[in-house]
Amino acid sequence: MRIISGKYKGRRITAPKKLPIRPTTDMAKESLFNILNNQYYFDDVSVLDLFSGSGNISYEFASRGTEQITSVDANYGCIKFINETAEAFNMQIQTIKSDVFSFLEKSSTKHTIIFADPPYDFPVEKFSKIPELIFQNNLLEQEGLLIIEHSKHTDISHLANYSHSKGYGGNMFSFFEIAENE
Repeated sequence: MRIISGKYKGRRITAPKKLPIRPTTDMAKESLFNILNNQYYFDDVSVLDLFSGSGNISYEFASRGTEQITSVDANYGCIKFINETAEAFNMQIQTIKSDVFSFLEKSSTKHTIIFADPPYDFPVEKFSKIPELIFQNNLLEQEGLLIIEHSKHTDISHLANYSHSKGYGGNMFSFFEIAENE
């Protein structure tokens, strides 16, 4: 995987093979950040990266100037790798080793962008718990976005606060926003 843009553009990051990860492809990541670049100034946003795995998405935000990044993953190896990489690149990424659902139930901090990349084989019920907990606990800023990455074979368009989806190869990004009347 490589960092697409910003201060560390072009840098390659190689995660240990033993980590249980499936990093977002460079093509999908570049497309996602093109969308976000038109909506946000990256140095003004607060990012929550759920199921962060290798930290791929967190590094991209950090490279583009985001200083408020929290990465959450249940795997100790993933958290250790993110910490080591962030230190090597002098990136400000706070890591939390926790089950994502437990973290969301206890958290009260609002974020501008919440990115979730759960395992593609999650049942729809588990996918639905992500936006449910985020909106129930008011974790998204008013103009914020929740983005869930999933397989093109998973349909989550029926979930509350769903806005739209974009597909890139076998990857889908589903976007969720606070409803206008809330």
